[in-house]
Parts: sequence; structure tokens; C-alpha cells
Amino acid sequence: MTVHRVMGIETEYGVSVPGHPTMNAMVTSSHVVNSYARQVGLDRSALAHWDYARESPLRDARGFDMSRADADPSQLTDEPDDELGLANVILTNGARLYVDHAHPEYSSPEVTNPRDATLWDRAGALIMHRASEMGPSFDGARIKLYKNNVDNKGASYGCHENYLMRRETPFNDIVRGLIPFFVTRQIFTGSGRLGVGQEAQRKEFQISQRADYFEVEVGLETTLKRPLINTRDEPHADPEKHRRLHVIVGDANLSDTATLLKMGSTSLVLALIESGYAFDADWEIAHPVAELTRVSYDTSLSHLITMRNGQTLRALDIQYRYLEAAKNLCERTGAHDEQTIEILQLWETTLHSLENDLMSCASTIDWVAKYQLMQAYMKRDKSNWSDPRLALVDLQYSDVDPNRGIARALEVKGSLRRIFTDAEVEQAVSEPPSDTRAYFRGECVRKYPENIAAASWDSVVFDTGGDTLLRVPTLDPLRGTKHGVGEILGRSDSARDLLEALQAPDQ
Repeated sequence: MTVHRVMGIETEYGVSVPGHPTMNAMVTSSHVVNSYARQVGLDRSALAHWDYARESPLRDARGFDMSRADADPSQLTDEPDDELGLANVILTNGARLYVDHAHPEYSSPEVTNPRDATLWDRAGALIMHRASEMGPSFDGARIKLYKNNVDNKGASYGCHENYLMRRETPFNDIVRGLIPFFVTRQIFTGSGRLGVGQEAQRKEFQISQRADYFEVEVGLETTLKRPLINTRDEPHADPEKHRRLHVIVGDANLSDTATLLKMGSTSLVLALIESGYAFDADWEIAHPVAELTRVSYDTSLSHLITMRNGQTLRALDIQYRYLEAAKNLCERTGAHDEQTIEILQLWETTLHSLENDLMSCASTIDWVAKYQLMQAYMKRDKSNWSDPRLALVDLQYSDVDPNRGIARALEVKGSLRRIFTDAEVEQAVSEPPSDTRAYFRGECVRKYPENIAAASWDSVVFDTGGDTLLRVPTLDPLRGTKHGVGEILGRSDSARDLLEALQAPDQ
């Protein structure tokens, strides 16, 4: 048992132009993408669109395809929108930067472990900051980007996780094993929100930014009738071997530690499910969607969740059960790699701290850091949750501008733990991970930008000036690594050289 698996994070960023509340969000988001492409020299690339040929957003893991006539337009992610110009860019670090409806989105490159997922997600926030800095100004006002999930006007946008799983694992087992975990993991993954209800009708503090926006337990949608378990069956890999679990029930985190624990603990639970662990009826929550919000509204962490068997448990109790199951399986299988041990220890330490000294988690957990900060403001000013200045604190916590973002200011002070150095993040901004196909994709974009006609997660399409385009498939996420193709890329001065080398009999 291990935390290692192919994974990644997709983050939609909140976007605004101060003083211009009626600015078209899609146009503004397109400015963000275009500006960054120009800044890093990718505007000269032929890569003006994403390759949608192999995408299947309406395929359901339950064994059917939704008809396009029945789908909400937001689900048709395989239809390009070229009206805004260059709205899709493949970056040299293997990531995708594009406009997703009304938001700029950074989809990290595929990685093989939680630490790398955290690092390349953090690189995305820096990329977004630079994109906003280089974007146009409107009467002197710059585009502002926020790594958050709500606008407090009824809209929510996602931070989605992706995990590659074995196809042979029954989907019903995934649902049964994950629902109690997702309902309760927000106690360490929540980023905190001032406001209860989709439009923040009540000015109170809650743990999660996303909890108010889920309506069903299982479903294909991501923007309407949001489900705890998303059933999109689009593996971006060999469908006979893999499924990609698309997780939409999570907050965008500013804390490195929270992201690391989110990705690591979820990967361990997936390993439990793949092992055949029996999540019997005693694990089932009676009303999971309702409990998602009840847990979020309870900052004391004392709320008792009613289980289907009539028992009542705290979110902490359920998380302890998952932790113990993971530890026991690791002991039985003898899996003791460094990152797995790190995540197990972090998971246990975090749960213990949440239970016994909540405010000690202000250095690692976003919602606690924000909660502590707001309480200090209220105590100083003798105010309450209705103080409008607290809403500004809530928003500014997620500002990607390191000179204005509160989370980044807390890091500088040493109040919020940081895992990666500036140099490590800077490297991840421009370089891909070395141990997945993202290496091949990113390096091809870096070396041969004029020859990349299109790309997707599982292919790169080359245009070398002939009559036809050539698609290089990358269906296996663990091929196209630095070890596998680094030497070939190093000696190929042109895209034509690379393609000839890849087609050689010994390759």
C-alpha cells in the first residue's frame, strides 16, 4: 500500500477587475491566458487549441453515455470555443492553462505522488499571478485572481482532484468507500468561508467553501446538481486498465500542508478500496449530502453525524477509522516508502491537533488559519461576523498576489507552514515532472513550439510542414518520462529529428 499513483489538480481561479463589476468574465479570463502565453513566448506556437478528439465527458462510470441533448452546455467540455482567440495553452511544465467557462483554469501536469501534486499546484498559483500582472489594465485597474471557490453571489467554481485507479475496482466499491471520507475530510481540507448558504445569507464562519453547493450523492454533473462522487469516465489513459477518479468535492487550498494531506490521505483511501477493504454498512452515513453542510457549519468539530446503523460519530471519529484502516493495511503489506510514512504521520498528527488544540492547526490548515485571524480582528475591534471588513479578509486570504495575499503574508511571517522553497516552485513553473508523460509533452512545447499543432493529455500532434499531421500517442501516463525519452529529446535538434528517432525500429 502506498500513496504513489498518477494524480493531478485542476484549479479554477476567481477573477475580477476592481471598479469594473460588469466586465465579461470569459473575456477577462481569456486576457489572463493570452497574456501569459505572450509572456513566456508561447504565442508564437501553432498550439492555438486543445485536441478534443479523444475526450468523452458524457461517458458515465455506471455504464452508459449521457446524450448530448440531455447534457447541460457546461458538461460539453469537448467542444472548443475559439471565439476568444488563444484560450488554451500547453505550458513547458506540462500543465494546461485555459478558459473554463468564466474562469481561468490551471490543470497541473500528471505527477506520481502527493508532494509533486502540491508543488506543481503551487507553481500554478505563481503562474496565475504573473498572468494577471502582465494582463491589460482597465482605466488603471489590473485583473485580480483569487485561489478560492465562491463569489458569495451564488456561484461556486471548482478545485478538482484526479487520481488514476485500477479499472477492475468496482465503481460501487469506490462510492461506498469514499462518501464518508469526503463528507468528513473537510475538517483538514476546508479553506474556510465567511457566509452560510450559497449566497452567504447568514454571516457566520464555516469550514468549507464548497459544502453549500452539493445536492446529490452520485452523478455526472460538475456545475449543476453537484454530486459528492462524480461519475465522469474519461481516463485519459488505457480504458481497459485505468479509470480516472474525478473529485469535485474539495476546496482550493493555499496551505502546502493542507494540499499535501488532501492528496495523500485520499490516495491512501483509494488504495484501501483497491485492496478490497470491506466498507460495510457500519461506515454508511444516513444522509451524506445534508451532513456535508452540517460538518462544515460546526467549527467546534463536535457535531454528531448520524450513521445508517443509528450510531452517531464525529467527523474526527470517522477520519480516525480511515486512518487506522490505512495504517493496518500498511503494516500487513509491508509498505513503508518515505511519502506513505510521511502522510500517515501527518494525518494522525493533524487529527490529534484538531481534537486537542484546534488553534495549533493555524500553521497548517487553511480554515483554522483564517478563523483565528478573523477572531483576532473581532476581538480587537469588538465586532462580530457581520463586520464587512471580515469579508475583505476572507477574499484577500486567497489573493494570488504575494504582495497582497494574506496567506502568503502569513507564510512570510512563519505563521503558515511552507513546504517548498522559492527556487523549487520557480523550477516547477517552467519544468515538467520527470517521471510521467508530462515530461515529453512539456519538453516538446519548450523545444519545438512552432511544430506543435495540438496536444492533449494522451497525445501530442506535430506539424513539420508536410501534407499531414503526425500524432504521437501518450496513452500510458508512465511512459514519455525523462528516463525514457530524455536522451532522444536531447539529441533531436528539430521536431522532424525527434519524430524520426521515435519511429526508429529500436524505439
